[in-house]
Amino acid sequence: MLVELRSRSQITIPAEILKRIGAAEGDKFEIIEKDGGIFLCPVVVYPKAEMERVARLIKEVEVEYPNLKVYDDVSKMFGDMGIDIDGV
Repeated sequence: MLVELRSRSQITIPAEILKRIGAAEGDKFEIIEKDGGIFLCPVVVYPKAEMERVARLIKEVEVEYPNLKVYDDVSKMFGDMGIDIDGV
């Protein structure tokens, strides 16, 4: 798709692209310039106070459950619970 750079450095992103990625007015994007290209990556921004609250909750859980198992694989986590999601 061809778009045109407008005054005030603005480019209109075609509606069909926004619909495909689920973007709406007010959404935030990280803009990255690399190798002569410009890339927009949708991001979610959380208030600092909320992130501090979540960090406190995580620390409380770590203290209360020092032997809590951490997973980096969802299939393994469900497997340990006796749920086979790979065979679905």
